[in-house]
Amino acid sequence: MKAMILAAGLGSRLRPLTDTLPKALIPVGDYTLLQFAMLKLKHAGCHEIIINIHHKSDLIRQYLAKNNNFGCKIEFSDESEKLLDTGGGLKKAAWFFDDHQPFILYNCDIISSIDLAEMYDYHLKTNVLTTLAVRQRPTQRYLLFDPEMRLCGWKNVKTEETILLFSAGSYSELAFSGIHIISPELLKHFPPEDKFSIMQTYLSLARHHNITGFRDNTDYWLDAGKPEALAQAHEIIQKIKF
Repeated sequence: MKAMILAAGLGSRLRPLTDTLPKALIPVGDYTLLQFAMLKLKHAGCHEIIINIHHKSDLIRQYLAKNNNFGCKIEFSDESEKLLDTGGGLKKAAWFFDDHQPFILYNCDIISSIDLAEMYDYHLKTNVLTTLAVRQRPTQRYLLFDPEMRLCGWKNVKTEETILLFSAGSYSELAFSGIHIISPELLKHFPPEDKFSIMQTYLSLARHHNITGFRDNTDYWLDAGKPEALAQAHEIIQKIKF
């Protein structure tokens, strides 16, 4: 199984920590964010991982070399010249996924107790374009899912903007958890641009392609890319077992 870790972000919200470190190397408990993501993926069966890099990318290369890549085969997708957003980042790294098997896309600042192997198996059984990890939690932007957990829209609580892609009868408002299982077929539907949002791509495809949600009801989830979350991250990361 293969995976990609999104680690190219500037980490602007975590300054001044990210003035000297890339966000991926911020220490949280006994781990760095990148180490936690890699061990999480490795535990699920991923031993081949590509990581996109941008800010202070040499430090990430040195860190992984020093730690023998934590036992994984590692490739890098270098975005030093231009950040490509989530969709563009995956598009640039698409060459890595040459085995025609579904793969995991994981945001490096996510700390979660989700069972990735269970989510991957769910994706295989449903045979959909993409499976998105979602939770019932407060957020400003919700994804909307019909009763069969098919993505049917998007809602911004702050602006009250709602996009409904098709008539769903009823729908659930769920927060995205920053983890995707992606079938390689998705790569054929990317726009011609080199920089774009993968979530906007999902919303444009969901009218005619099945993009589904996987409810994560496990105990812990946190976006550690926010300064106010770091203290909590130190606490909960110790409780997550691989």
